[in-house]
Amino acid sequence: MNTTLRLSILFLLFSFSISSGFAQSVAKTDTFKVYGNCDMCKENIEGSLKKRDGVMKKNWSPKTKLLVVTYDTEKINLLQIKQKIAAVGYDTDEVHGDDIAYSKLHKCCQYDRAK
Repeated sequence: MNTTLRLSILFLLFSFSISSGFAQSVAKTDTFKVYGNCDMCKENIEGSLKKRDGVMKKNWSPKTKLLVVTYDTEKINLLQIKQKIAAVGYDTDEVHGDDIAYSKLHKCCQYDRAK
Protein backbone atom coordinates (compact mmCIF):
# COMPACT_ATOMS: atom_id res chain seq x y z
CA MET A 1 0.00 0.00 0.00
CA ASN A 2 1.43 3.37 -0.92
CA THR A 3 1.86 6.19 1.58
CA THR A 4 -0.89 8.40 0.11
CA LEU A 5 -3.46 5.64 0.39
CA ARG A 6 -2.42 4.86 3.98
CA LEU A 7 -2.69 8.51 4.95
CA SER A 8 -6.11 8.79 3.29
CA ILE A 9 -7.38 5.75 5.18
CA LEU A 10 -6.01 7.08 8.48
CA PHE A 11 -7.59 10.47 7.83
CA LEU A 12 -10.98 8.88 7.10
CA LEU A 13 -10.80 6.73 10.23
CA PHE A 14 -9.81 9.72 12.34
CA SER A 15 -12.61 11.85 10.86
CA PHE A 16 -15.16 9.12 11.50
CA SER A 17 -14.10 8.67 15.12
CA ILE A 18 -14.34 12.43 15.78
CA SER A 19 -17.76 12.78 14.15
CA SER A 20 -19.05 9.71 16.00
CA GLY A 21 -18.06 11.30 19.30
CA PHE A 22 -19.99 14.46 18.52
CA ALA A 23 -23.05 12.57 17.33
CA GLN A 24 -23.63 11.03 20.74
CA SER A 25 -26.12 12.92 22.85
CA VAL A 26 -25.50 13.64 26.50
CA ALA A 27 -28.52 12.60 28.54
CA LYS A 28 -29.09 14.19 31.92
CA THR A 29 -31.85 13.63 34.45
CA ASP A 30 -33.06 16.31 36.85
CA THR A 31 -35.88 16.56 39.37
CA PHE A 32 -37.58 19.81 40.34
CA LYS A 33 -40.83 21.26 41.70
CA VAL A 34 -43.68 22.17 39.35
CA TYR A 35 -46.88 23.46 40.92
CA GLY A 36 -50.18 21.98 39.81
CA ASN A 37 -53.07 19.91 41.15
CA CYS A 38 -54.35 17.04 39.07
CA ASP A 39 -54.00 14.60 36.19
CA MET A 40 -55.03 17.33 33.75
CA CYS A 41 -52.07 19.36 35.04
CA LYS A 42 -49.89 16.29 34.46
CA GLU A 43 -51.00 16.17 30.82
CA ASN A 44 -50.34 19.90 30.36
CA ILE A 45 -46.96 19.90 32.08
CA GLU A 46 -45.66 16.78 30.38
CA GLY A 47 -47.26 17.84 27.09
CA SER A 48 -45.26 21.07 27.06
CA LEU A 49 -42.05 19.03 26.77
CA LYS A 50 -41.40 17.51 23.34
CA LYS A 51 -38.94 14.91 22.08
CA ARG A 52 -38.05 17.14 19.13
CA ASP A 53 -36.80 19.73 21.64
CA GLY A 54 -34.55 17.17 23.31
CA VAL A 55 -36.76 15.87 26.14
CA MET A 56 -36.45 12.10 26.30
CA LYS A 57 -38.54 11.25 29.38
CA LYS A 58 -40.83 13.20 31.67
CA ASN A 59 -42.93 12.23 34.65
CA TRP A 60 -44.74 14.71 36.89
CA SER A 61 -46.46 13.57 40.09
CA PRO A 62 -49.56 15.49 41.27
CA LYS A 63 -48.92 14.14 44.78
CA THR A 64 -45.30 15.25 45.21
CA LYS A 65 -45.37 18.12 42.64
CA LEU A 66 -42.01 16.84 41.37
CA LEU A 67 -41.08 16.48 37.72
CA VAL A 68 -38.39 13.98 36.78
CA VAL A 69 -37.09 14.84 33.33
CA THR A 70 -34.39 13.28 31.17
CA TYR A 71 -33.11 15.44 28.34
CA ASP A 72 -30.40 15.82 25.72
CA THR A 73 -28.05 18.56 26.93
CA GLU A 74 -26.94 19.15 23.34
CA LYS A 75 -30.48 20.33 22.45
CA ILE A 76 -31.98 21.87 25.61
CA ASN A 77 -30.98 22.93 29.10
CA LEU A 78 -32.81 22.86 32.42
CA LEU A 79 -33.78 26.53 32.36
CA GLN A 80 -35.30 26.14 28.88
CA ILE A 81 -37.33 23.17 30.15
CA LYS A 82 -38.66 25.27 33.03
CA GLN A 83 -39.49 28.09 30.61
CA LYS A 84 -41.51 25.72 28.41
CA ILE A 85 -43.54 24.63 31.45
CA ALA A 86 -44.01 28.25 32.56
CA ALA A 87 -45.24 29.15 29.07
CA VAL A 88 -48.28 26.89 29.57
CA GLY A 89 -49.09 28.50 32.94
CA TYR A 90 -47.29 26.46 35.58
CA ASP A 91 -44.84 27.79 38.15
CA THR A 92 -41.60 25.91 38.71
CA ASP A 93 -39.13 26.29 41.54
CA GLU A 94 -37.27 28.86 39.43
CA VAL A 95 -39.55 30.28 36.72
CA HIS A 96 -42.95 31.93 37.27
CA GLY A 97 -45.69 30.64 34.98
CA ASP A 98 -47.19 32.89 32.32
CA ASP A 99 -50.12 34.76 33.92
CA ILE A 100 -52.32 34.71 30.80
CA ALA A 101 -51.74 30.98 30.26
CA TYR A 102 -52.46 30.37 33.96
CA SER A 103 -55.78 32.24 33.72
CA LYS A 104 -56.82 29.96 30.83
CA LEU A 105 -56.14 26.74 32.77
CA HIS A 106 -59.16 24.68 33.82
CA LYS A 107 -60.40 25.72 37.27
CA CYS A 108 -59.16 22.48 38.85
CA CYS A 109 -55.68 23.28 37.54
CA GLN A 110 -55.54 26.76 39.07
CA TYR A 111 -53.49 26.18 42.20
CA ASP A 112 -52.65 28.71 44.91
CA ARG A 113 -49.77 30.74 43.50
CA ALA A 114 -47.03 32.38 45.54
CA LYS A 115 -47.15 36.16 45.32
